[in-house]
Amino acid sequence: MPILYNEQTRILKLDAGDSTYAMHISDAGYLFHIYYGGHISDTDLEHLEIHGGGASFSPSPADAPHLSLDTALQEYPTAGTGDFRRPCLGVMEENGASGARLQYVSHDILQGQKPALQGLPATYLNAPGEADTLAIHMEDKHLGLRVTLYYCVFTQSSVITRWAVLENGGAQDLELRSALSACVEFCESDFDMISLRGAWCRERSVERHPLFHGATALESRRGSTGHQLNSFAILCEKGATEDYGQAYGFQLVYSGNFLLEAEVSQMNSTRVSIGVNPYDFGWQLKPGDAFTTPEAVLTYSNEGLGGISRTLHRLYRKNLCRGEWRDKPRPILINNWEATFFKFNAEKLVAIAREAAKADIDMLVMDDGWFGQRYDDHRALGDWVLNEEKMGCSLGELVERVKAEGLRFGIWFEPEMISPDSDLYRAHPDWALHIPGRSLTLGRDQSVLNLTLPEVRAYLIDSIGKVLESAEISYVKWDFNRNLTEVFSAALPAAQSREVWHRYVLGLYEIMEALVQRFPHILFESCSGGGGRFDPAMLYYMPQTWCSDNTDAADRLKIQYGTSFCFPVVTMGAHVAVCHNGREIPLRFRAAVAMAGSFGYELDLTKLPPEQIAEMKEMNADFRAWQSVIDTGDFYRLRSPFEGEETAWMFVSEDKSEALVQYFRTRVTGNSWATRLTLRGLAPEALYSFKGKQLRGDTLMRGGLVLGGRNDFAHHEIWLQRVPE
Repeated sequence: MPILYNEQTRILKLDAGDSTYAMHISDAGYLFHIYYGGHISDTDLEHLEIHGGGASFSPSPADAPHLSLDTALQEYPTAGTGDFRRPCLGVMEENGASGARLQYVSHDILQGQKPALQGLPATYLNAPGEADTLAIHMEDKHLGLRVTLYYCVFTQSSVITRWAVLENGGAQDLELRSALSACVEFCESDFDMISLRGAWCRERSVERHPLFHGATALESRRGSTGHQLNSFAILCEKGATEDYGQAYGFQLVYSGNFLLEAEVSQMNSTRVSIGVNPYDFGWQLKPGDAFTTPEAVLTYSNEGLGGISRTLHRLYRKNLCRGEWRDKPRPILINNWEATFFKFNAEKLVAIAREAAKADIDMLVMDDGWFGQRYDDHRALGDWVLNEEKMGCSLGELVERVKAEGLRFGIWFEPEMISPDSDLYRAHPDWALHIPGRSLTLGRDQSVLNLTLPEVRAYLIDSIGKVLESAEISYVKWDFNRNLTEVFSAALPAAQSREVWHRYVLGLYEIMEALVQRFPHILFESCSGGGGRFDPAMLYYMPQTWCSDNTDAADRLKIQYGTSFCFPVVTMGAHVAVCHNGREIPLRFRAAVAMAGSFGYELDLTKLPPEQIAEMKEMNADFRAWQSVIDTGDFYRLRSPFEGEETAWMFVSEDKSEALVQYFRTRVTGNSWATRLTLRGLAPEALYSFKGKQLRGDTLMRGGLVLGGRNDFAHHEIWLQRVPE
C-alpha cells in the first residue's frame, strides 16, 4: 500500500516509487513533518521526529505549552499564531484581524483515485493502479475555516503531487491573503539550489548556488510564469551530479504569479514553499465558498539531477499532456515568420509550401499578419477575421492550395491581447485591463484583454472558433507577448480587487479548455515571445511550447539543455533558422540541435538552392527514423554548454534497444584533444551496433566513444541499435 496509517503512533507514511514521505499527527492535532527522502521500509518512524527548540522569543500555543511553531517542521504552516517563517496560509477576518491555526480533524485514503482540481489543470491517472490519494482534513474552529490537504502518491514513480482546498464553513466573510499549495520541511540546510533563470531570447539558463540563511525566492509578479525565472527548482546534496546523489525537485502547475522559496531558519532547517505568489493577492471567501490551490509536483531522486528530469519527463508526457497529440509523432513544419515577417500574401505562402513539399515537410504555419489591418505590429490584435484584400483569397481557398502542394495548414493567434488601434477596442475599450482615469501602459502597442469578464471569454471562444471552423486547420500557435499591468476590473467589488491576477489565469484556462475540447484534432502550441510561459499547466492544454524566439543554434544548445531539466524534449518547439548573431553555422548542425525538440523550420525556402532543399529532405528522413526515441525515450545530459564549448546528450528507448547520441562542439581551440564521451542509460550486457562497430553497453558507458572535430560547429550523431543475441 503506498499510503499507510499507524493508529498507535498516528504517523502517515507515503511510499512513492523509490521515495518515502512521512508526517505525524500530534496529540494536540498539529500536523508535523517527519521525513522526505529515499524509500524506507519501517513504519515506526517516531524516532525521526524533530520538535524544534530555541523558542525563547517564540510564543507557544496554549494547548501545547512546550511547542514552538517557529521551529517545528510543519506540513501546512499558518500566519499570525507563532510561526514567523513563510506561511502557507494567511487569513484576515471581517474585523481586520489576521491569524490562523489549523488542527487535524480526520483523513481519507482514496485508493486508485485522484480528485480533479476545480478550474485548474493538473496531472491525471490513466489507470487506478497508478496512484492513491491522501486527503487530510484540518480546521481552524475560530474562523470556521476547513482545509483539506491532498497528497497524490504515484506508486511506480517517485512523485507526490500536492494541493489544498480551503472552504469557509463559518458565518463571516474571510479574505485569503496567502494560500500556497505545499510546504516541505528539511531538518538540514546543506543544500545547493538549482534554478532556471533568463530573459527573452535567453531562457532557462542553469544556475546553481548554496542555500544561505534567510529566503531564496524564485517568483513571478508579471501575471505569467515569465522568461526571468521558471517555477521549478532542485534542492540537492552538495556533491550531487547528473548521475549521483540525492535531489528533490519542485514545480508548480500554474501559469500566473508564482512563488517557490527555500528559507533557512535560525535552527538550520529548510522550508520549501510553493504556490500562487502572495504578492498583491487576495481572495474573498464568503460562507460556503471554497478556493483550490494549483497543484505542486514533488519529485525525489537518488540518481542525481538526471533522475529528477527523467521522472518529470515521464510524468508530463503520460499524466499531464492530453488529447490526440499526446502520443502521436509531431509534424515537421515550416513557419513563415522569419521568412516574411508581415510581408506575405497567399502567393508567397503557397510558394513556400511548394518548396517545403520538395523537402518532405509536413505542414505550413501562417504566422502573425493575416487578420484585420495587421500590416505591422502596431494594430488589429483582437480582430480575428482574415484580411482577404491582403491575402488575395479566402482562408478556405488558401488552405486548399497549400493542401494541394501536399502540406497541412497551421495558423497563429494572440488571443489574450488587444490593440488600441483595432475594431475590437473601438467597440469595447472597457474590455482591456485598465484602471479608470489612468492611461494604459502598452507593450508592442498592445494591451491585455480582461479575461475575468465572461463576455470577453465568450468573444474569444466564438471568434477563434469561427476561424478554425472555416477551413481545415491542423495546428494553432497561441502567442502571448507582454506582461500584465493595470490589473483591475471594475466588474468586481473593491473587496475582490486583488482576485484579478488569479481570475485572469482561471479565465485563460476556461478558454483553452473550451477550444481544445471543441477542436481535438488540432495540435496546439503555446508561445510567449518564445519561452515566457513555459510551464506544466500550459502542457495540459497544449502539448508543446515554442522554446525561445532565439533560433540561433549555438544559443539554443543552452536554452534546450536548461529546459530539459524539467520538460520533455518533445514539448520543446525547435526550428532551423537562418544564422544569427554574426555566426555562420552549418545547416546540418542547426538541424541536429532542432531535432532535440519538436522539429521544424523558420526560413524562406524559396531563397535556398536546390542542393539545400535536397539536404533538408535527407535530414527530415533521419529525424523521422529517430523521432520515436527522441519523443519518448529517456533523456540523459552528458556535457553541459554552461561549462565549456561542448554539449552532449542522448536518448534511450524504454526497452534500451535503441539510442541516439548527439554531440556538439561550438568552438575549437588550438592544439586541442579529441573528446572521450561516456554514455548513459544502456543495458550493460547488451551488444550495440553503430557505424560498423559492435560494443557492449558497459564499454560504451565506462570507456565511452572518442569524438573529434577540427572545426568550429563540429557535431556527431550516433545511432545505436541493440544486436539480437
